[in-house]
Amino acid sequence: MLYIIATPIGNLEDISFRAVRILKEVDLVLCEDTRKTGLLLKYLGIKKKMTSFYEHNEERKKSWVLEELKNGRAIALLSNAGTPTISDPGYRLIRECRKQKIEITSLPGPSSIINAVSLTSIPHDKFSFLGYLPRKRSARRKVLERIKKREGALIFFESPFRIVSSLKDAKDILGNRKVCVGREMTKKFEEVSEMNLEEAIGHFAQKKPKGEFTIVLEGSEA
Repeated sequence: MLYIIATPIGNLEDISFRAVRILKEVDLVLCEDTRKTGLLLKYLGIKKKMTSFYEHNEERKKSWVLEELKNGRAIALLSNAGTPTISDPGYRLIRECRKQKIEITSLPGPSSIINAVSLTSIPHDKFSFLGYLPRKRSARRKVLERIKKREGALIFFESPFRIVSSLKDAKDILGNRKVCVGREMTKKFEEVSEMNLEEAIGHFAQKKPKGEFTIVLEGSEA
């Protein structure tokens, strides 16, 4: 059995009872960063064998993990925070498990996408998730051009190094729409702000942004 386990996006108290039980029972934990997952397991009082499983070694380690599963090992897949495979590695492993009839189950839980959506007054009865926008400005603007007439809220992740430039590109291409910016959600210094794009650009240009950002943009009214 492969267990896909959602973990806290900040506040460690958000771990589910079921997730704790399964983490105690599995034989092995696959995680992006053994140091970060190690801190979570230490907080939970769990000692468990861990191995790194991230974007650059997923393809190489996939066959070994599949053999372990076929040999009867129970394995948990975790990301650094939130729900695995959402802008994180894992879908290739799941695809092979499906092909080889290996049982999979998911333990639902924290997700920065759903957390941000639940905190915004921007209409979100339907929404599109864009992952991380491209690093290069030309590619990023092409993505924004492609989705500028899309109805429903638009959600994407951004780093502190590109938050201002991405907001500027969004304003240029989508217009001065309403935006909700979530930073450090569920943590001590949580900041969730709603304003228009022009105000958001000014706000984050004045101080050095920190932390990872989840952006919810108003959709097109077309």
